[in-house]
Order: sequence, then C-alpha cells, then structure tokens
Amino acid sequence: MFERILLPTDGTESMDAVVETAADIAVQRDAEVHVLYVIDDRAFLTLQDEMKTEVVAELEGEGEAAVDRAATRLREAGIDVTTAIREGDPAEQILGYSDEVSVDLITMGTRRGDYTNNLMGSVSQKVVARADIPVLTTNLAVEE
Repeated sequence: MFERILLPTDGTESMDAVVETAADIAVQRDAEVHVLYVIDDRAFLTLQDEMKTEVVAELEGEGEAAVDRAATRLREAGIDVTTAIREGDPAEQILGYSDEVSVDLITMGTRRGDYTNNLMGSVSQKVVARADIPVLTTNLAVEE
C-alpha cells in the first residue's frame, strides 16, 4: 500500500519522532522515503534581490542540513531515500511534490501549543485538509 512516503522536515530535533515513524513504516512496507525541506519565501518577497539571494543561500544551507539529518537516519535503517529542497509556500510545495513523485503517504509533524501560534493555520493543517492521500501527523514537543 505505501511504496513512497513523503517526509517534510524543518530540521529541528523534535522532527526525530517523525523520522522514526516514517522509518518504521518504510521498513515494514519496503518503501522509499522522500525527505523535503521547503524554504518559506513568503516572509522576504519584498526584499531587494541581493538581500533575498543572501537569505535564500543561508536557508538552503539549513535545508541541506535538515534533509541530510533525516536521510542519514533513514539510510541507517536500510531505506532508500531521495532528498529535495523547494522554495515557496510550504503547504503548496509539499502537496505539489507529493503529486510529482506520486507518494502514497505524507508523514509530518505538528505542534500543539498556544493557539495564537496557529491563527493563520499550520502547514500540517493545510496539508491534511487538501491532500488526496493519507497524511499521518505526529505531535511534536513544543519548543519555547
């Protein structure tokens, strides 16, 4: 049933629980895992081109570290892994990538906590509401 799993990551240590969940499912199903990091460019769309280039370059470095961290753990479990970094609205990019590579399951983290942090809707809420495939969310520790 699950042959391709998408694991969006933000690179935080709290994502370890989601990586473990994806690894467990992938090992049981002999599935491959796609690890995706999305650079949320909405916050700096109004920056001048030179400054935007610097910000994106720094965030790409963070993205590489994030996908490498998750991919290393998955590969240690014997799982085939593909990594990708995208730029744009995180929910849109996650949904678009899942369609492009025909994933069967999205497994991602969600943070419970102060409702004011989610007034606009969290990425995981948007993905769950709009995905045409199963989305498995794992509650993450709230980082303060």
